[in-house]
Amino acid sequence: MESVITRVVLNDGAESEWEAAMRDRMTAAESSPGWIGGSILTPEDDGNARVIVGLWETRDAWERWHDDPAFNETAERLKGLESDAGTPTWHAVVYAGGRFEA
Repeated sequence: MESVITRVVLNDGAESEWEAAMRDRMTAAESSPGWIGGSILTPEDDGNARVIVGLWETRDAWERWHDDPAFNETAERLKGLESDAGTPTWHAVVYAGGRFEA
């Protein structure tokens, strides 16, 4: 299992539209092979930032997801909502509690 983490910065006033698009993206990812789960986080000290955490079986599964029409539809919706789209960083999962299995 691998985790991809991306920190993005939203334009002022774009929060609800961005969050709706990302909820739709994560909901659509649930049917993508290799998707395990994920979260969208708001840092306490930066209301315009969001941290996206995705859990995938493999990086290849994540890359294939980027060819999915649902991913591309939400990418269009997100255009213009972010002042910094961030760069994904990859992390090997050592332990994932709860419903996840490492």
